[in-house]
Amino acid sequence: MDKAWIAAACPQPSEQHRLAAAARQDALTKPPGSLGILESLAIRLAALQQRALPGASTVPIVLFAGDHGITAQGVSAYPSAVTVEMLRNFARGGAAIAVLARELGVQLHVVDAGTLAEEPVEGVVVDKPRRGTRDFSLEQAMGNDELHFAFAAGRRAVERITAGGADVLILGEMGIGNTTSAAAIAAALLGARAEDVVGAGTGMTSDGISHKARVIEAALSRHRLDGDTVAALDVLANVGGLEIAALVGAMIAAAQARVPVLVDGFIVTVAALAAVRINESCAPWLIYSHRSMERGHRLVLDALGADPILDLKLRLGEGSGAATALPILRLACALHAGMATFEEAQISGPDL
Repeated sequence: MDKAWIAAACPQPSEQHRLAAAARQDALTKPPGSLGILESLAIRLAALQQRALPGASTVPIVLFAGDHGITAQGVSAYPSAVTVEMLRNFARGGAAIAVLARELGVQLHVVDAGTLAEEPVEGVVVDKPRRGTRDFSLEQAMGNDELHFAFAAGRRAVERITAGGADVLILGEMGIGNTTSAAAIAAALLGARAEDVVGAGTGMTSDGISHKARVIEAALSRHRLDGDTVAALDVLANVGGLEIAALVGAMIAAAQARVPVLVDGFIVTVAALAAVRINESCAPWLIYSHRSMERGHRLVLDALGADPILDLKLRLGEGSGAATALPILRLACALHAGMATFEEAQISGPDL
């Protein structure tokens, strides 16, 4: 198995296209900077896509699903069976992300990267090294080969789904117990206390949240991930999830293929933090869609220097926040391409 690809350098945004897009924004019939983030999004996309007029029309959504052995410790309000049941819901079009995909006119692709499903679910691609992770409160969540298999599953999904071209890629996740795994990863990588990162997840009570934090703290201590410096690969192997590792692989592979990624909420942002720690050159390709209600999301966003597009108090996951932000991205591109310049409209520019 080729493991070196995960650290291979990603191309950098085009400074030439960034400058040209910025100049166009300044020439459009509006006061400079008056469209705020809509302007910076268009300029950033132009640099990433190396196009004078960036676009966000072809935007596939890839959702990775996985189960977590840590659920045996009572860290979720829902049983593990829900993960596989939701796979069927995604495939049948009944989940929130499926509705959003239809409304946006984009394709939803679901990958079983590590659920407990014994048989394939119709409409779901199976690409997993095992059925669920091990209980990381007792042992390592996954072996090194299993971790790299999950990375490669993310890469394979990106190659398969973007083969015909993609302007932007949306990544989502599903997995009972994955907020616990994500919180453990975040706490380890940030050197934070679990209680500062752990949130309600599937709707845990305050007592449930405290219990989840204690489970994470004990696990981090057990795996010696509570020091000042820890390697992202070690953190993922010890307390990660297969779908989270697939997200990491997908982000890095997308960046290597020059496809910008619209990053979803807490779990996908934690995957982004791990991806940047593994391969810092992928960072410019990650656009953060929203700030979720999960307690630790703000800490992770701050660590990444991220300025999300939206804050709608979401905490569903599935890629729903990123999908909700897509119309903003599309409007930014439409304004950049469709507005007239002062010269074209024969309107006097500002007196400087």
